Amino acid sequence: MSQAPSAPASLAARAATVIGRCRELAGMTDVAGETTRLFLSPASRDAETLIGGWICQAGLTAHCDDFGNLRATRRCPHDDAPTLVLFSHIDVAPNSSHFNGSLGVLLAIAAVEQLGATSLPLHIEIIAFSDEEGARFGVPSLSSLAVTGRLRAEHLERADGNGISVADAIRAFGLVPGRIPITCPLTPRTFAAVETRIEPVPGRGQSDSALAVVESILGVSRLSLAFQGQCNHAGTAPMPSRGDALAAAAHWIAEVEHYAANYTQLTATVDGVHTLPATGDFATGTVQTTLEVRHPRDESRHAAVAHLLTKAEAAGTLRGVQVRAAVRSEQSAVPLDRDLTLKLHRAAERAGYDAPPIFSAAGHSAMILAAAVPTAMLLLRSPVELSHVPGDDLRCQDVEAALATLLNLLLHLHPHPKLS
Repeated sequence: MSQAPSAPASLAARAATVIGRCRELAGMTDVAGETTRLFLSPASRDAETLIGGWICQAGLTAHCDDFGNLRATRRCPHDDAPTLVLFSHIDVAPNSSHFNGSLGVLLAIAAVEQLGATSLPLHIEIIAFSDEEGARFGVPSLSSLAVTGRLRAEHLERADGNGISVADAIRAFGLVPGRIPITCPLTPRTFAAVETRIEPVPGRGQSDSALAVVESILGVSRLSLAFQGQCNHAGTAPMPSRGDALAAAAHWIAEVEHYAANYTQLTATVDGVHTLPATGDFATGTVQTTLEVRHPRDESRHAAVAHLLTKAEAAGTLRGVQVRAAVRSEQSAVPLDRDLTLKLHRAAERAGYDAPPIFSAAGHSAMILAAAVPTAMLLLRSPVELSHVPGDDLRCQDVEAALATLLNLLLHLHPHPKLS
């Protein structure tokens, strides 16, 4: 049962409540001593129960769709009014932040609660996505794929480390995979979607703006590389002719870092280095690793990948090591909706805050929703410039700024084809 909304509180008090709720929600974890909450895990059920209570306090009724997304709608008197979606996610990657994902959900609830009985010409739907991180099944944003009608049969067949498929996990949670096309899609009159989240922004110092408005989300290329050399004894193999795969890979990794450091909008990361043999008395015969490259412009990202692969070949040739590369995945850069983004800028200005335009370097559910509905994103700074880690933090005044901006947007957003 829903309750009557509480009287409007000060925005500072609401902001403090949001931070407190984020920390309380962080206690809903699959692993004691850290914040880990995987898709459709017991901790995710506890989290949805807790958030459902806060939704009830805001005067709404929470329900789960058949992909485990927690949803609630603030309805206006006109049933045929369009719907604005406020969203983020509530799954948490292993040993991650108290605030990533959950902040956006709890800010949306706080904004609706602050509105009280204020009349708006639109419905507001809050969606707490059950899976964005992809930590359990290895594919990110499955829940936003479900609400945009892009979830495929092979997604439901994917298995986790225990051999449990997505479909089986849905059933174990008390939901029905066959009803996903019925209970999950966005309402037909959804006209816009807005996400609020915390993210460090390179180059912004402690005195810079608390907020930023995302204009685009970076494209990502992910590749696997194998350096194939000659396994040889560390004592008897001559240094000049070893064919040491690890030496070639190390040379290349340094080249990757040096190259990316010279471009402000480019990131390039090597991760997951595995060596064979893994003993202390042999020159390495094989190294397997990964390369991830991100950039807001697809053509620049592709050029960077090509350059770095050339550098890998050169590092291998220098040491008599063969290099093989394979593309694992490609995600094009995603521009967010220009009109809605402008509305978000103006909302921040009316609330008295500067929110400069930026690009976001992390993948988000917004990338999926943007293909289906005009989408915008408001970012809060991470004062410690950390992301997806336990040491992440928030400032109450920054949360207050985000809440004021979000409320201002809701109060001035009069939907029509051009978003007025």
